[in-house]
Amino acid sequence: MIETQRVIIVGAGLGALYAALKLAPRPVLVISPEHLGEGASSAWAQGGVAAAMSKGDTPESHAKDTMVAGAGTVDPEIARMVTAEAAQHILDLTDLGTPFDRDASGSYVMSREAAHSMARVVRVKGDQAGREIMQALIGAVRETPSVQVAQGVLASGLEVQDGTVTGVWLEKAGEPSGRTLVRAPAILLAGGGSGGLFAVTTNPPRIRGQVIGMAARAGARIADPEFVQFHPTAIVAGEDPAPLATEALRGEGAVLINDAGERFMLPVHPDAELAPRDIVARAVYLERQAGRNPQLDTRAALGEEVLHRFPAVADACKRAGIDPVLQPIPVSAAAHYHMGGIETDSHGRASLGHLWVCGEASSTGLHGANRLASNGLLEALVYARICSLGIGAMLGPVVDAPEVPLSFPDGAERVNEAAVQKLRQAMTDGVGVVRDAAGLKRALRIIADIEAVNPEQAMQNMTATATLIAAAALAREESRGGHFRSDFPETDPDMAERTHITLEEARVIRARALED
Repeated sequence: MIETQRVIIVGAGLGALYAALKLAPRPVLVISPEHLGEGASSAWAQGGVAAAMSKGDTPESHAKDTMVAGAGTVDPEIARMVTAEAAQHILDLTDLGTPFDRDASGSYVMSREAAHSMARVVRVKGDQAGREIMQALIGAVRETPSVQVAQGVLASGLEVQDGTVTGVWLEKAGEPSGRTLVRAPAILLAGGGSGGLFAVTTNPPRIRGQVIGMAARAGARIADPEFVQFHPTAIVAGEDPAPLATEALRGEGAVLINDAGERFMLPVHPDAELAPRDIVARAVYLERQAGRNPQLDTRAALGEEVLHRFPAVADACKRAGIDPVLQPIPVSAAAHYHMGGIETDSHGRASLGHLWVCGEASSTGLHGANRLASNGLLEALVYARICSLGIGAMLGPVVDAPEVPLSFPDGAERVNEAAVQKLRQAMTDGVGVVRDAAGLKRALRIIADIEAVNPEQAMQNMTATATLIAAAALAREESRGGHFRSDFPETDPDMAERTHITLEEARVIRARALED
């Protein structure tokens, strides 16, 4: 056991690094399973950051679009607060060196994405926003003496005493090791979402719900776990995770067609390809289920420009042997973003004392049942600042703290990869784009079986989050946003409220499902 006066930040994506900078000069310890910039969903984000910065746009309009997309379960106060802050964070990131796209007059280039009433997404080099923002933050973190980064280290559990988090259990990432407990005065969880729990996902390999799971196992309350966003245009390239064809392509006029050349979104929604993500994802899923091979056609809209303006898409197509200038790109719906997570209040505080959460691991009430495009990075930025203020207020004057000399005992706790793949397939099959009671119960049985014979901490964290998602989905007998039940296809106005659940309550739902 090690004691430190440093604030521990679990995760090394946008929210984690931004919070570390906002906390400076307060000493922090950032826990990063990979080298900085690798393995974080933030670095893979192609879209950008949503902010009302163009002429005629307002934060109020942005908040309204957020609430409409969220399908009746967005917290209006949170939506107004987050959208009001958006522009300032773009300016902060610019000051840190993020090379946002500008026009000839120096104004930010604004792009439109699905369910936005205006063009309000700030980008970098077409589809490089996440990568470039992360590079700017990494550069700033490396120049900040108060930030210690522990690379190749994984958080696997929380220590709780009398309802307050007092420490984090750490182990080596990617190799067998024992665990070391590091006690600290405050913990910020910023370790990503849960998309990698599904067999078809756009998320980095480590983003498999471990942070949500460890908090839930420690007793933290979870909100909205059933609401998972499936991106409609993951590129079918035989890769795991699946490369992403950014929504910006559809914003530029790319269309979805099937193998008969039909634009199948036209009869589905008035906004066609720019309908809310859940609607487009279901349409793509149903086309693929029917064997009609959905494809994203950029040829008329972009031609050769797709190769230069969207380099990540061009590279993925090249690896798959697809020429997007001459061919449509085969696509599939893939788990992309978790709207649910560890429940926080408006100050970013979890239900356990001394625990804060920002980014995709949190559930703040901003996203509701369906995240508005490019609000994910925005929420991480806003709550990184809010959490840093709350931590600073609780801890008081800055106290110097030496770097933490991490060491780990010998151990051999290695996750069974075959069991992980079985879990991921069960989630895709039973808790995917279209759900029903039979499939959810089958998934819960498989999750319970895996959990019973795989005691490793990382696996227990994954099965905890999987249980929460599937149990909450079984309990919500309606369709709303990213949660679609084929046996309850209509939205029930009486269920227009957020889910609040503990792991213990989710396990009760699972136990009942096992009895059926």
